[in-house]
This record gives sequence, structure tokens and C-alpha cells, in this order.
Amino acid sequence: MSKPFDGGISRYFNDDAPKDVRDAIKAAKKGQILNPDFPYKKRWDRDEYEDALEDLQIQLVKLQTAAREDGQRIVVVFEGRDAAGKGGTIARLRKNLNPRHARVVALSKPSEAESTQWYFQRYIQHLPSAGEMVMFDRSWYNRGVVEHVFEFCTPAQREAWFEQVTAFEKLLVDDGIQLFKIWLNVGRATQLKRFLDREDDPLKQWKLSWIDVAGLSKWDAYTTAIDETITRTHTDAAPWTIVRSDDKRRARVNTIRTLLSGLDYAGKDEKAIGKIDDKIAGGPDLWHG
Repeated sequence: MSKPFDGGISRYFNDDAPKDVRDAIKAAKKGQILNPDFPYKKRWDRDEYEDALEDLQIQLVKLQTAAREDGQRIVVVFEGRDAAGKGGTIARLRKNLNPRHARVVALSKPSEAESTQWYFQRYIQHLPSAGEMVMFDRSWYNRGVVEHVFEFCTPAQREAWFEQVTAFEKLLVDDGIQLFKIWLNVGRATQLKRFLDREDDPLKQWKLSWIDVAGLSKWDAYTTAIDETITRTHTDAAPWTIVRSDDKRRARVNTIRTLLSGLDYAGKDEKAIGKIDDKIAGGPDLWHG
């Protein structure tokens, strides 16, 4: 079976990956967490995870019903390194929600016309109306990280974006939008292992792009760009929640707990929501490159 991008992921693993990363992947046992800095050694028990997730999804349905009744507008921005688990987390979040009122926005690169517009313009049209939840699978934060790392924007354009983004988000919040910014963070060995798995799985190869392959050698550049972006855009009006996602199960549950804990709605059951694991989800102090 042919591999996407001429086997670029495997080639990086064999020829260019740091030795400690390569060794961690080769020595990994089933269920083991590859990131040595992760607070848990093994993946969360499946039964415990599924029980917690079911309780949370019931609460999400209650939230959606209440949001429709009282006109809440909810925006959840999902950002993170490639293969950090954004898509899987979004899928669990919206699994039992009415898709008419819970939309996912995943924009491709700007069109020729969009590239001449104000940077935030193409995102504004996707903001929620009363009773809607919108989940951005990547967002206006492309400029802070990916576009910068690959030089798709100039330093001046990025600096102008920094000057505008916090004001833009405060305008959204001041207008009544409830804004959540989730940064899923994953270790280097975990990321590469997930890429290798995708490369070998014909049902997941579509998730890979040339950016993923080229980005493997830009880990440090990404780290610097992410660190600066989080630091400069973490505000009282629109704070970041960092979610450590080397274990997808813990990441998904604690992301949903963060969302539910931050909203008021009829029928809210704090016991069913559970306590956020502060080793997994919290402020920028959890950020590790």
C-alpha cells in the first residue's frame, strides 16, 4: 500500500527524528503514555472514560436545550499542534447535539478574494446566532503560529494581528458571546506516533497534509510561536485553557468539563460534570513546549 506524501512521515522517523523520540516510540507498550512529562504513565481506563463521557454528553444536551431557550451564543476555539486531538475532541463534544444548532467551522486556506480582506472578516460570518454553539477547528490563531512558522505572513502582518486579536475577542465577549479558547498540547513522541499511525491507516490518511510532513522538522519554531501566542493573547476577557492531550481520553473529558463548568443552564448537574483534573486542563502554566 502506498503511503501519502511518498512516505514522508516514515522517512522523517527513520532518518531525522531525535533519538529519544524514536526510542520512545519503538519501546512503547500498549496504553503507555510516550511523553515523559505527562502526569500519568498510562492511558485512562476505557470503562471509566466512557462512563464519564456519557454523563457529560447528557449535560451537553441539557446545555443545548437551555441555550436554545435563553438565546445563548457560544463559541469554542480549538487550537493545538497537529495531531493533538482537536477533531476527536470536537466529535465527542457534538456527538449527541442537534447539528442545526451546533456547527463546526473548519476553514481551508483563504481564497484570493479573502486574502485581500481584513484578516478576521471570513471568521465573522460564522459566528453564532442566538441558541447556537460554533466550534472552530482551527481559527484566526493560524496567523500567530502556522502562518508565522511557514512564512505565509510577514512579521508586520503578524504584529498587526497581535495588536487586534485581543480587542477583537473582547468585542465578541462584550457583545454577549461566551468564548472558550482551548489549546490542546501534545508531546513530540506522541505527535509523531499519531502521524505514523495515520500514514499506515487508509481510513485516516486524509488527515495528513504536506504541512504535517514539513512541520515535523519545525518543532522548535512551533514551540516558540505557540509560547508567544499564548502569552500575548491570554486575557481576562478571553483566557486560554491548556489541555494536555497525550491521553486523548483525559483530554476529551476535561475539555468538555471546562466548557460545561463555565456555563449556566437549566438542569446543570455538577456531580455529573465532575471535577476538572488540574493536571490535564488549566491556565498557561500547564503549557509545555
